[in-house]
Amino acid sequence: MSCSNETIPCFLMPKWYLLFEFISVDGSTLEESTSSPNQRMTRYQILTLTSIASVNFSSMICYSILGPFFPKEAVQKGASQTVIGLIFGCYALCNLMGSLVLGKYIVQIGAKFMLISGLFVSSVCTILFGLLDKVPDGATFIILCFIIRSVDAVGFSAAMTSSFAVSTKVFPNSIATVLGSLEIFTGLGLILGPPIGGWLYQSFGYEVPFMALGCFLFLMVPFNMYILPSFDADPSKDSFFRLFTRLKIVLICFAIFTLSSGLGFLDAALSIYAIDTFNLSPGYVGLLLLGLSLPYCLASPLLGIVSDRFPSTRPWFMVLGGLFTATGFWFLGPVPILQIKSQLWLVVFMLGIIGFSLSMTAIPTFPEILDCAYENGFEEGLSTLGLVSGLFGAVWSFGMFCGPTLGGFITQQLSFEWAASVQGGLAFLAAFFLGVYFLCQRTRQERSPQIQTKRPSDEATHLLT
Repeated sequence: MSCSNETIPCFLMPKWYLLFEFISVDGSTLEESTSSPNQRMTRYQILTLTSIASVNFSSMICYSILGPFFPKEAVQKGASQTVIGLIFGCYALCNLMGSLVLGKYIVQIGAKFMLISGLFVSSVCTILFGLLDKVPDGATFIILCFIIRSVDAVGFSAAMTSSFAVSTKVFPNSIATVLGSLEIFTGLGLILGPPIGGWLYQSFGYEVPFMALGCFLFLMVPFNMYILPSFDADPSKDSFFRLFTRLKIVLICFAIFTLSSGLGFLDAALSIYAIDTFNLSPGYVGLLLLGLSLPYCLASPLLGIVSDRFPSTRPWFMVLGGLFTATGFWFLGPVPILQIKSQLWLVVFMLGIIGFSLSMTAIPTFPEILDCAYENGFEEGLSTLGLVSGLFGAVWSFGMFCGPTLGGFITQQLSFEWAASVQGGLAFLAAFFLGVYFLCQRTRQERSPQIQTKRPSDEATHLLT
């Protein structure tokens, strides 16, 4: 098969193309598209997937390097556990505000420009963060941490909001499958970031992890300028407030909040807990975090495929995922009232449960919110995709702010075990509320056909009378 403007020869396709091969232009499966060769993935789609995959990987590897060693370094610089939680939390808070604004104006700014400029800002801030060990201890160090992390968060929100919207626009009928498959690269970034960051820190000191990965992220700027297509769209008059008028979207957003809150708490508190409790080095703490990100990376594409093939499973994926997340956090410490001694194998196993349940809950949320928006009259296009992407990013970021902040405070006042228990309780509440809502919705749907079948006979009886 020769290369044309619409398709790419198989020998030129990326290795991971086989993962997406069953997706066609209109979202049908490979079996349905074999009769029509034109329904194979187009060059436009291949380039978009390559670009978004590179963004997910490079952004997440830079985001995740802090976990194994920064809390310890910050303590030596005079920061308390609560302040460390606020440093992690301010990133999420600025990400929240950036997601809302950028999601609203993605059409006016331009999806491609937003993504590339976000990568550039994040790369520069990552390099600058590696120079903070040169500044004086105390207030100067803490203030500069807040400033650089805040600006970095805005760049990150620009890249992520644009990537979600672009992926959904290019594959409107396979949203969960594509997002779940792209989460492989998000997971790889989360997997490789902590061990690489911990190893570079142990071997070369504080500056090298940020310099190396910041330069790597900077290389993604010209790469994406070259391969990412441009997207044109018309602005919409819809707003975030209108999205929040739907109870279903509010409950799903609460579930997203509990997931990101738990992850933010682990980012800020797990490394210190593991070092103090099990006497682990920063390098081994990075390996410990593999127990969280590896199950997420492996499960996301499979759950995305199931979610698209069988949309009716999405609600119960979210409910069961929330219950598994609650169980994972309750036994991570474990809960003090259980009087179970903390052991390293139990921590690793519970991190695996949390990682799997995270993908189980998170993957269906975006298509469910989008479907609910379309059902309530939102226009189909990049503008609505930007709103939903911004909402998702904002809620996720709010959880990433509250998790480290609240978790750091509880850890400082009580213990890591109690802080993990609170995170588990939030996840259980989200699963419970969603379960009640979906059961009530199913009951209404079962009663609705009965009412419709009875109505004609009632009207006929009334007319005859």
